Amino acid sequence: MEVVILAAGKGTRMNSTLPKVLHQIGGKPMLAHVIEAAKELGSEQIHVVVGFEADKITAYCAENLADTKLSFVAQTEQLGTGHAVQQALPGMQNTADDEVVLILYGDVPLIQSHTLAALIESTNENTVSILTAITEDPTGLGRILRDETNQVVAIVEEKDANQQQRQIKEINTGIMALPAGKLKTWLGNLSNNNKQNEYYLTDVIAMAVADGCSVVPQILVDEIEALGVNDKIQLALLERYFQNRVAGYLLQIGVTLRDPNRIDIRGDIEFGKDVEIDINCVFEGKVTLGNGVSIGANCVIKNSIIDDNVQILPGCNIDGAIISKGCVIGPTARLRPGTNLSQDVKIGNFVETKNAHFGKGSKANHLSYIGDAEIGEGVNIGAGTIFCNYDGVNKHKSTVGNNVFIGSNSVLVAPAIIEDDAFIAAGSNITAKVQTGQLAVGRAKQRNIDGWKRPKKK
Repeated sequence: MEVVILAAGKGTRMNSTLPKVLHQIGGKPMLAHVIEAAKELGSEQIHVVVGFEADKITAYCAENLADTKLSFVAQTEQLGTGHAVQQALPGMQNTADDEVVLILYGDVPLIQSHTLAALIESTNENTVSILTAITEDPTGLGRILRDETNQVVAIVEEKDANQQQRQIKEINTGIMALPAGKLKTWLGNLSNNNKQNEYYLTDVIAMAVADGCSVVPQILVDEIEALGVNDKIQLALLERYFQNRVAGYLLQIGVTLRDPNRIDIRGDIEFGKDVEIDINCVFEGKVTLGNGVSIGANCVIKNSIIDDNVQILPGCNIDGAIISKGCVIGPTARLRPGTNLSQDVKIGNFVETKNAHFGKGSKANHLSYIGDAEIGEGVNIGAGTIFCNYDGVNKHKSTVGNNVFIGSNSVLVAPAIIEDDAFIAAGSNITAKVQTGQLAVGRAKQRNIDGWKRPKKK
């Protein structure tokens, strides 16, 4: 089997400089969804027909789909779907006549591999399989024509259909599987003698019937699976449909969702048992959630590993973090890339961490920034503590030993070294090493000045 994906359209109604097929569903371009569905079928080769902003499409695939065998074919003139498939013919010169060619579309992102597998299975050297759907509003779509024995005999585009044909509710999705040998012949016989002066791929159905081939229609239960995207309204519709599909899957595997309509999955997520997720949470990239993880409302979690029994309280933003068992995060905490929390760490409200490792049981409960730091076990970081890791040019790392207490409103100027069991008095500015067990007081002497006048507004 070989696959041809049509992805050359500009998508004028998207009102965007981005190629239509690179607009995203579930945090991934529509084209990537289609390619993944094709890969799951074990296709020998995937041919992608590109046109508008082709360099952006090939660049995305090179960066994100490098492990997929793709060949790109240029359609420099937009002369119809039949013409688009014709451009892929040179790349199929070595394709055996009895192989199957599957035609897909880069703007139909919700198509499922099991649907396509059934289509391929019913295709052979003398059989063409097409995917159809029944819709109450077939406006703008090609109609399936059947004879008096209910056999498919042709597909007619709406602009070429008569009034009676336009009443037909069974429509062509465009997705079809055909025998390679006969397809090559049929494509060579296509004509643009129609109202749009285009080469319609759908005309090969009538050719197949004329050649004595059977046309096997498979009617989709849910027409949205084969719905294409032409504008931002349809993009939003398919986004919500995709998210509802994912939410349904999560519920089936045992994830508790407080409201399945208010969750967004934009990547690859792994879930343990007894995971609870509150409303308006967004997951991006690759995220792993262990057993017993609880996530509060309005959290954004990206490219992170969260171990068993972690509590993420409402309003947290977590990106590129590793969080070990039993940690409590938030509310309204921000964990940036390079954050690594050992077991039972507490990161509280309005605390930001970046490239920081916390030892077991350490905590920063309020209003602090900890960047480029190695924190030992059992450390308490008081409210308002700042790790000054940037000198205006370079970043510097600070090291804090075990069982250190850092008083509120302290400033540690990197590269600071605080050894085990040290105590930093509140309001201190630490610029020198603090040795084991020492109390460090880094305050200027207080002065009380008599007769001082408040400044007046000019």
